[in-house]
Amino acid sequence: MYRRLFITFVKIGMFTIGGGYAMIPLIEREVVNRGWLNKQDFIDLFAVTQSLPGIFAVNISIFVGFKLKRVKGSIVCALGTILPSFFIILAIALFFNRFQDNVWVMKVFNGIRPAVVALILVPCITAAQAVKLKRAELIFPLAGAVLIWKAGVSPAYIVLAGIAGGLAYTFWIKDKIRKDKG
Repeated sequence: MYRRLFITFVKIGMFTIGGGYAMIPLIEREVVNRGWLNKQDFIDLFAVTQSLPGIFAVNISIFVGFKLKRVKGSIVCALGTILPSFFIILAIALFFNRFQDNVWVMKVFNGIRPAVVALILVPCITAAQAVKLKRAELIFPLAGAVLIWKAGVSPAYIVLAGIAGGLAYTFWIKDKIRKDKG
């Protein structure tokens, strides 16, 4: 079982270009299809791991490993997720200076960009569907993305604005709506 866990997470770590959100569809397919988690548990785990410090793909692997084989399983899954990236980055660091101005290398990196965008967009759409977001509720995330992309606003300010908005809604607006209905 440890070998299967390790190989599964090595495959996830090795074959997901773009990291982070780009890994989510592959992690979901591997973990849910193998019956290690059901779809709703995966969505819940995805939500929780986004709020934890660190790389959420590693956090997910640690959780899955712990659920299946406790501490040893979490270590095996974490190593499976981390090691491919470590060795790939090490190889790139060793040889990048020789190839950074190569036309074909630049074309490969430019070709990967649209695929990475698509790999990031798919889990965002899946998560929005899973939590049953309405179109009106998508205005704030889209506005935040546009502010970061076009206006150069720091993501930290967007996060702080989201926290402030969430607190205002929770403690003031939601209470006011409840009183108006009651």
